[in-house]
Amino acid sequence: MSTNQSVFVDFLILGLTDLPNITVPLFIALLLMYMLTLMGNLAIILIVQLDNNLNTPMYFFLENLSFLDICYTSTTMPIMLEMLLVDRRALSFLACAFQMYFFVAFVGTECVLLAIMSYDRFLAICHPLRYSTFMNKNVCIALAGISWFCGFMNSVVHTVFTFRLHFCHSNRINYYFCDIPPLLVLSCDDTSVNETLLLTIGVFIGWTPFLCIIISYIYIIGTVLKIKNCHGRQKPFSTCISHLTVVALYYGSAIFSYVRPVSTYSMKKDKLISVLYGIVTPMLNPVIYTLKNQDVKKAIKRQMTLRKK
Repeated sequence: MSTNQSVFVDFLILGLTDLPNITVPLFIALLLMYMLTLMGNLAIILIVQLDNNLNTPMYFFLENLSFLDICYTSTTMPIMLEMLLVDRRALSFLACAFQMYFFVAFVGTECVLLAIMSYDRFLAICHPLRYSTFMNKNVCIALAGISWFCGFMNSVVHTVFTFRLHFCHSNRINYYFCDIPPLLVLSCDDTSVNETLLLTIGVFIGWTPFLCIIISYIYIIGTVLKIKNCHGRQKPFSTCISHLTVVALYYGSAIFSYVRPVSTYSMKKDKLISVLYGIVTPMLNPVIYTLKNQDVKKAIKRQMTLRKK
């Protein structure tokens, strides 16, 4: 790094827009989305904890997913809402590093967890007689633990290699939070190692789980189509469609954001894509998983009936 380059200690987060006339409507919209995300995912955690009929591996993993969605929206949304409310855009170097670390950790965890959820559905539908043996309580806890471990280890590597760089081109992050791609754009160092890490680790934590999901559902669809009774097909298809909808929304946007060369980044477009997996998908997950899920609907009715007595 040459001596005439400045190294910044604070970053300026430009946010989703620089138009002051839409700041208030944007704040209200984002606050409502965040509240819906918290309430929806907390409701799923609560109903799974309260209702013994939902004490199954499928809902154990769904509970993990809901907790995960609360965690990673909470790493970005409160700070973004504060910035909109008081018009304070500065974020310290350390705060930026912590935000990126936890966000990337939660994103990676969700990638692996969604693959584990598809494996659970594969065992339940394709091998129902051996399901309870393969997917007992200890196995469920171990698989959930693996997903969290993979996510946080992935984030350690990216955070260390990102924040060893010098950021001297500018301190203005054209994004709504601290993330790997916008930070690499600001660096005046060679970021080829970072790009290689994004692509190679992205294969293991992004593309590999995604391919596992695809393979699982090829077997699942084949098994379900063999069921001659239309009513017998309805329940497995409803749970699978919910999961596939989440996978399509999440993986489509997350892989696009991370697993590609830095030279192809466009911050204005990319931050809109990141809104899809960072804000919209966590808000929609409770709706997607409960809309056609008869078990959850029945559990909610049971709990409401018990509360009225």
